[in-house]
Amino acid sequence: MAIIRVPILICAALVACVLAGGPAPAAGRDAAAPRAGFVALFDGRSTQGWHLYGRRGEPVAGWSVRDGALVRSGAGGDLVSDAQFGDFELRLEWKIAPGGNSGVFYRVRENDEPVYHSALEYQVLDDRRHPDARNGADRLAGALYGLYPPARAAARPAGQWNAARIVARGDRVEHWLNGVRVAAFEIGSRDWNARLARSKFKDWPGFAGARRGAIALQDHGDEVAYRRIEIRALDR
Repeated sequence: MAIIRVPILICAALVACVLAGGPAPAAGRDAAAPRAGFVALFDGRSTQGWHLYGRRGEPVAGWSVRDGALVRSGAGGDLVSDAQFGDFELRLEWKIAPGGNSGVFYRVRENDEPVYHSALEYQVLDDRRHPDARNGADRLAGALYGLYPPARAAARPAGQWNAARIVARGDRVEHWLNGVRVAAFEIGSRDWNARLARSKFKDWPGFAGARRGAIALQDHGDEVAYRRIEIRALDR
């Protein structure tokens, strides 16, 4: 019986993984030890390497480190990486509080305008409770906010960790969520231009114009946690 039971348990685990929307985040991996070829943007212990949007050099307020994760714990602002990147592969894990909203911005260029006037946003959301989820599928977790909805629902419930991956090569970008490619698009394509013309972003001339910039974690007023933030440059 023991010989039969082990394969059954393995199959059950695989089925559970598929039903959950992809592979579970690697809970046992050291936050300070990134994958081969990647560098850690967050050391798991401090906000070193990060600053508040438009306030480089000032103390980081509103974000704290808790259990190896960067946590939005109060009013402060969007948290921006000191380092900038062109083509890249970004991996991180996120956990949103019930009813919460946040996002991961990329190719961020700091100026006098809000970060979302220029940067692209990987949406982080409690799809079940936050009202923005009812404003269109392009507001759901994993979407390119306001433009490209996720191809399928892959987010885990609020309070659970999700694995995100963003791959950007020139104008081509992919969003992944829990092992599922949920969005793929090309900036400047006919489809992109049509969607842009129907969106609020059409009124912001600097939107998606940069091909190099920082990574930013959005302060949307809700508690959210990010951990195991690591990146690999693809334009070397």
